[in-house]
Amino acid sequence: MSTPTIIVYGISNCDTVKKARAWLQSQGLTHQFHDFKKQGVPADRLPAWAAAAGWEKLLNRQGTTWRKLDAAAQASVINAASATALMQQQPSVIKRPVVEWQGTPAGEVTVGFSAEAWGARNAASAGNARTPGQSKS
Repeated sequence: MSTPTIIVYGISNCDTVKKARAWLQSQGLTHQFHDFKKQGVPADRLPAWAAAAGWEKLLNRQGTTWRKLDAAAQASVINAASATALMQQQPSVIKRPVVEWQGTPAGEVTVGFSAEAWGARNAASAGNARTPGQSKS
């Protein structure tokens, strides 16, 4: 049995990303981190995230970057294609973190962080994903 691979995408100085990574560590869940600012947004992943989570959820309309866009740029975001084009140009408009829970039955993608939701998700898959010798305390 293989352990799922968790890939966290985001920006290292984002408070929500920091909380999410700290939570994963506190649960004993190893993960890879992909920093949008240093490594860019993986263009091949954006359509998959939009399909899995919905482009509306992936686009952070509450953030500073979105609010700083002019009205025409905001109005031009009308579908997945226009949203992903903007996200590629302006990575800070992506709601963070985006997490790929690879190796899970559905290859799940989550957007944002909620300790409660992630705890429930982890509990549901704990029996299948726990590594030998790892105990839940």
